[in-house]
Amino acid sequence: MTPTATFDVDIGALNIYDDNRDDDTLGGRLSRAREACGMTTAQLARRLGIKTATLQSWESDRSEPRANRLATIAGLLNVSLSWLIHGVGDAPNDDINSDVVSLLHGHLEQMKHLRDTTNAIIERLETELGRL
Repeated sequence: MTPTATFDVDIGALNIYDDNRDDDTLGGRLSRAREACGMTTAQLARRLGIKTATLQSWESDRSEPRANRLATIAGLLNVSLSWLIHGVGDAPNDDINSDVVSLLHGHLEQMKHLRDTTNAIIERLETELGRL
């Protein structure tokens, strides 16, 4: 009789689904990835050759793209297919939020300047009308 060796191996740790999972829906992940790339729904739909309404249905989880389309979407949005489908793997970079905040601050400052300029013009008009 020959002895047999047994090995205790915990294969549970090898499961990709044990990683930190993004619990958003497929549509939510699709929407976030598109926004992270700075694309509108119309722009992404055009690149995919579909109607904007179709993409909006996918992003709102009313319908889902076919498997072959998912691979194309993942490539266009620079995310892994596993992240797009299951929420594990390479996610989009969320640094876009800081860019958006900076952009909004710039717009707000422009609007404040325009408000101040408009107020000065209104005061001059009121003065001129008062003289007439």
